[in-house]
Amino acid sequence: MLRYACNDYTDKTRGEKTGKMSLMLKEKIGFIGGGKMAEAVCRSLIDIKLSEPNRIMVSDVLSERCSLLSQATGIQTTQNNKDVASFADIIICAVKPHMMNEILNDLKNSIIQRHLVVSIAAGISLRFIESRLQTGTRVIRVMPNTPCLVGLSATAFALGQHATHADGQLVFTIFNSVGKAFQLDEKYLDAVTGLSGSGPAYVYLFVEALSDGGVWMGLPRDIATILAAQTVLGAAKMVLETGQHPAQLKDAVTSPGGTTIEGISALEDGGFRAAVINAVAAATLKSKKLGELS
Repeated sequence: MLRYACNDYTDKTRGEKTGKMSLMLKEKIGFIGGGKMAEAVCRSLIDIKLSEPNRIMVSDVLSERCSLLSQATGIQTTQNNKDVASFADIIICAVKPHMMNEILNDLKNSIIQRHLVVSIAAGISLRFIESRLQTGTRVIRVMPNTPCLVGLSATAFALGQHATHADGQLVFTIFNSVGKAFQLDEKYLDAVTGLSGSGPAYVYLFVEALSDGGVWMGLPRDIATILAAQTVLGAAKMVLETGQHPAQLKDAVTSPGGTTIEGISALEDGGFRAAVINAVAAATLKSKKLGELS
């Protein structure tokens, strides 16, 4: 069975017995960086009533991006990162890895005991973040992925040396609201980056290739793409909801001498399995390098 996703945390987005929505988070949330990931999390928190627009603030260097976010969601925006530190209890750093050093140095004296710092910058270690902030700062490193835009993110997170179980519960609650979240030791987060962080791009390539195959065999492009995407969606849901190993599900649709085993044989001839494994490994190693460069 596929278990793990909730660890010992509680899904506070729903009542455990009734299924009704629970109370909102009491903490104010601030984002450093107003990109797609920050926007997706903001929208989800508001949509499921886990927070309110007036309890969320986002900073971004682009005034156009601030205006767009404010108009689309009703949240507060600023171009000054220190405004976020003054406003928020939870500060989520949603920026590119190469920007983290400058941002942390800038905010060092603004981040105080009440703050929980959350980083979604790929490859940036907890030690790196903690070393640039005041001693005792509570830090959590998170690796979500872009399907958070449709509420289907796969997220893993690791607690820093001063972060508490309550801090982990907060991060779980926030990111489980946009998909599935679970805690791991930090040593696994580079592999998470290589698998689920970069994984959506691999799946898009596969969907495109499935669609191309359908077009090659005479299907209209729009129909082929929908069939391909729905097939991937359905297959993924089967893995998650049945708890069966992917090999079992594969065998269930692979009849002796049938069409499916013919297709699988062609995939194996093309090195499909090895190519996917190597993609995860390459992205994982890149994530580690990003950490070393920082």
